[in-house]
Amino acid sequence: MLENNVQVAPSILSADLGHLADELATIEGAGYVHFDAMDGHFVPNLTFGPGVLSAVKAATQTPVDAHLMISNPDQMVPEYLSAGADIVTFHYEATAHANRLANLIRERGAKAGIAINPGTPVSALDAIIEDVDLVLVMTVNPGFGGQKFIPGSLRKICQVKAMCAERHVNPIIEVDGGISPANAAEPLARACSLLAAPSLARKTAPRPSARLPRPARPVSRGEREKRDRPHNRIP
Repeated sequence: MLENNVQVAPSILSADLGHLADELATIEGAGYVHFDAMDGHFVPNLTFGPGVLSAVKAATQTPVDAHLMISNPDQMVPEYLSAGADIVTFHYEATAHANRLANLIRERGAKAGIAINPGTPVSALDAIIEDVDLVLVMTVNPGFGGQKFIPGSLRKICQVKAMCAERHVNPIIEVDGGISPANAAEPLARACSLLAAPSLARKTAPRPSARLPRPARPVSRGEREKRDRPHNRIP
C-alpha cells in the first residue's frame, strides 16, 4: 500500500488514443496525467507532440505533467506551454541551459521539472535544484514502456531527497520506469512523492474493434502451377 502523501501519475503511453476522453475519465482524481513526449532522437521511440497534449487538456481536469524526452527542449518547451502543460519536465542531458529553461517555464505560469537518466549522477542537480518544482528520477533507460525497474534506483532517489533537505527546498520527487504494485510499496513510496506508473492506472475494459479482413497474398504463376500439379503417391 502506498503512503498517503504519494500520488500516482498514470501515463497515457498505454492509453487507447482512439478513445482518449474515455481513458482519461477512468483516472480522474489521480495526481497528474503523465504525458510522455518522445522525438525518436533523444530516445529511440516516437510518441506524442503538443497537438495530442492539447487534446488531453480538453478532455480532463487533471493536471498534465509533460515529460519531454526530446533533443531540443529549448525550442519545443514554448509549444508545450502553449498547449497547456501544467508541469514541463525536460532532461538535464538534453540542454546546456537548464536554469534558463526552468526560469522560462516558471515565467509562463507552469511548474518546471528536471529529469535525470539512470547514468546521470545526482550531483548534476547541484546547480539547478533550487530552480525547479519537480525532480524526475528515471528508474529505467527512457524510450520504451514495459522495462524493469533498475536495482539500486532507490538509493539514488534517497540521494535526491537528501540534497533537497540540505538545500532547504521541497520539489516533487517523481520516479518513472518499471513501477509496479510490487515495488511501489513502502520503501519506494517513502523516498518520493509522485509515481509515473502505467501499470498502476485503472484501465477501461477492452473495446471491440471492427477490422477489415486481411487481403489474400497474390499467388505467383509458379506457385499456382505447383499447387495445381497432380501428386503421384505410392500406395
